[in-house]
Amino acid sequence: MAQSILWKELTAEDLRAKAKADAVVLLPVASIEQHGPHLPVGVDTILTEAVCTRAAQAATKVPVVVAPVLWCGMAEHHMAFGGTFTVDIPTYRAVLLCFLKSMERHGFKRVFIVNGHGGNKTALNAFLPDFAVETGLAIRVATYFDVAPDAMKLILEDQEGVRHACEAETSMMLVAAPETVKRERFAEAFGPAFSHGPSGLPAVQRFASFKEFSASGVIGDARRANADKGERLFAAVAAALADAIQDAKTWG
Repeated sequence: MAQSILWKELTAEDLRAKAKADAVVLLPVASIEQHGPHLPVGVDTILTEAVCTRAAQAATKVPVVVAPVLWCGMAEHHMAFGGTFTVDIPTYRAVLLCFLKSMERHGFKRVFIVNGHGGNKTALNAFLPDFAVETGLAIRVATYFDVAPDAMKLILEDQEGVRHACEAETSMMLVAAPETVKRERFAEAFGPAFSHGPSGLPAVQRFASFKEFSASGVIGDARRANADKGERLFAAVAAALADAIQDAKTWG
């Protein structure tokens, strides 16, 4: 039987061997937060681990191990709906750094942080220079739904990429954890169209709760979601991540 690529399923001896072989550690970082009336609060955690697992399996040219998901992130903007955990910036930075230093102490040299929550992006970008100085690791960061934008546009009908509890995330959940999706609530699972990209954000920004602009907790429209789209989305992002992991330029 093939050896697992999941850190949590390996022995300490297995992981020492992975480190000696210069394995890339994929560190999924996500969130537990509201995802509208039809999806569980674990969407980001479930999808990010699934994406990392598929990417690790596809990256056959280098050894890869998928670390346990850091399931709590920056989610203050979802707190008004309930069901959400959040941390502050100093705590998030400290926990991430402890994870990275643990990996470094075990002999790993390369860590690829794979983010699955839009609210984590700014913090991760801000931490990266400090982490480069405070560890000896080669650290790379990518948000999984940003790595294959052209492919996503061709798969989705009502949006260009991932929004929130939307056509994309709902389709992927119909693959990763279909038993958790409340299909009977799809009729309510829509909200305003909104882009997380620079063109969708105002020049002057302030903090805003999701409740200010989406009564349902959804950004986008989940009513067009289906498992076929989910499989194609998984394939696209896993392939793009696998390519990045294996590309010498990533680590140069």
